Amino acid sequence: MPVLPLRRLPLARARNPLAACIVVGAAWASTHGWRLLGSKDTRSSRSLLHVSVEPPEQSLLGDLYTATSLPLLAVTCVLGWLTRPTADAEQVPKGFQQFQFQYLLVWFLAITADWLQGPYVYELYASYGWSKADIARLFVAGFASSMLTGTFIGSVADAWGRKFCAILYCILYGLACLTKHVNVYGVLMLGRLLGGAATSLLFSTFECWMVGEHKRCGFPDGLLRYMFGLMFFVQYLAAIGAGWLAQLAASSMPLTQVADSDALWYGGSTLPFDLSLAFLLTAMPAIYFMWQENYGERRGEGVAGLSQVALSFQAGCDALASDWRVPLLGLAVAAFESSMYVFVFNWTPALDGCSAGTPPHGLIFSAFMMACMCGSSLFNLLDASIAPIKVRPRLASKVGLVPKALWPVCLLAAGALATVASSLFTTSSEALIFFSFLAFEACVGAYFPCVSTVKSELVPEEARAGVYNVYRVPLNMCVVLLLLADLELKTSFAICSILLLSSVLAVTMLGAAPRRISE
Repeated sequence: MPVLPLRRLPLARARNPLAACIVVGAAWASTHGWRLLGSKDTRSSRSLLHVSVEPPEQSLLGDLYTATSLPLLAVTCVLGWLTRPTADAEQVPKGFQQFQFQYLLVWFLAITADWLQGPYVYELYASYGWSKADIARLFVAGFASSMLTGTFIGSVADAWGRKFCAILYCILYGLACLTKHVNVYGVLMLGRLLGGAATSLLFSTFECWMVGEHKRCGFPDGLLRYMFGLMFFVQYLAAIGAGWLAQLAASSMPLTQVADSDALWYGGSTLPFDLSLAFLLTAMPAIYFMWQENYGERRGEGVAGLSQVALSFQAGCDALASDWRVPLLGLAVAAFESSMYVFVFNWTPALDGCSAGTPPHGLIFSAFMMACMCGSSLFNLLDASIAPIKVRPRLASKVGLVPKALWPVCLLAAGALATVASSLFTTSSEALIFFSFLAFEACVGAYFPCVSTVKSELVPEEARAGVYNVYRVPLNMCVVLLLLADLELKTSFAICSILLLSSVLAVTMLGAAPRRISE
């Protein structure tokens, strides 16, 4: 049965090899020790019983995923050490360490609650007997909820208070977790809508509070970059650990129907959501007692602040019409990131379909996160000497740009998914598909810091929010169409590869596009 993480946002950078060693070591142990907890139940498409995972074939080096994770861990540790965040102890002012602890503790609890849910959303819906098309509609609903609320949630947090909205995140996500115990499609749909709104709060409100509190306390701006580095480290740590922790929880007892109830269930794939709820309930008092409230510059505007969304969107459209490079970059962003979201939906059935047994999804998830971290770390090592974009001397009058790092990343990602599609059309080699997925994840890790650098140089500051919202329109259309089309896996990966090739073409064209239409 597929175990599919539906929300897995790529991470930017993290650097603590010792923590990675501990977490991945625990993940490896979980994939070998937790099998003793399972029982050999059987299940039809609607019997709704827990299915234990059969151990895969073992070799001298262990299974494919264990043998791959060990050297990958070593590489991750080396790259993490080389790119670890550091701060000069003499420049750390009084009170900064307390502020650092207050934020990172809450961030760890909040982000872990999100990652714990990812690996078992698809599995739970499938255990309840819903079809792939039904599950796709649930996923699209959550995606749309996050997209729509994301356009105005920043203004809401500025007006209502970041601390208040952080607690609101915990409440909304906690309610979403509770809906997972009810096998009623409408209730599950409500849970997806709540989860989408909560995700928008997670990836806006918490960061805004940190930046606002940092400035309120008068800490040096140089330490803000250091805080972001630590923030992404915690995010990596949570992502790597949440996979095996959710797997261990889900395997501890079978999915069981509550007596005298046709709709209520507990155990099995609902346990990771219960664990997520525990993290959320722990985060709420931590936020309440440890954080001070802060507001945005538009506090007091209320609903008037929401009207800025339309003006921002109009400014984004104007920016796209005035500079050809901006829509070209938007095409690259939409093509790459839509392929990434579709990959998140499809990687588990792709591996399950070509494996003799059930793959250890927790260990695979941790391996993906390590590959993503390696890609990000490699970019951080190169970005000092190889900028993502460069001015071409012959086109200096038009400020033409030649991407030096972004197009190879997109090209490698296209090659990785093309290899997956080719394998699914022919031999369905488990090892080839898995290594291609690792390559794609490494490209994802390098893509986000790279494209962020390009966007920071191309997109006008006064229209930045509006341009980013416009970028999401074609991205969302691609994701929704590909998921609701209910395509075969090989066809879906082939289309994603073609989309990535179009991103290569768009990025390459940035070097020849005139800066202004009037030029």
